[in-house]
Amino acid sequence: MKLDLTLNGRAVSDDVRPDLTLLEFLREHGCLSVKQGCGTANCGLCTVLLDDVPVLSCSVLAVRANGRAVVTLEGLQEEASAFVGFLADQGADQCGFCNPGMVMNTIALLRENPDPSDDEIRAYLAGNLCRCSGYEGQLRGIRAYLDSRKE
Repeated sequence: MKLDLTLNGRAVSDDVRPDLTLLEFLREHGCLSVKQGCGTANCGLCTVLLDDVPVLSCSVLAVRANGRAVVTLEGLQEEASAFVGFLADQGADQCGFCNPGMVMNTIALLRENPDPSDDEIRAYLAGNLCRCSGYEGQLRGIRAYLDSRKE
């Protein structure tokens, strides 16, 4: 099947199998921030933006992205670099495996709600599995980043 999409701002065309997931397609095209975690749409590691909406790419067929815009962490380096240091300062990147999905969802959250409460942050990031941090470091890092923008 023919697939045409915009990936991180550039046009990409490819012939794909009908059962190829968006996650597999993205990794084949060099987007290694998109990770396979659970394979059941429960961990958030494979989060990407599809037409600016966060989706779990392990549960989306690549052909569903035909004619659409897909953005991965590789395409958001400038926007992400603004706050990932705040996560690191809070110890929220212990092993780093969950970071790309966490960062993608945080960017989506802040685009939707530039000044979320702690409960809104927790609710938005609830679908992200982190095996080593306990989530409080991420919350503190996001809160520190938001506070720094107010200064």
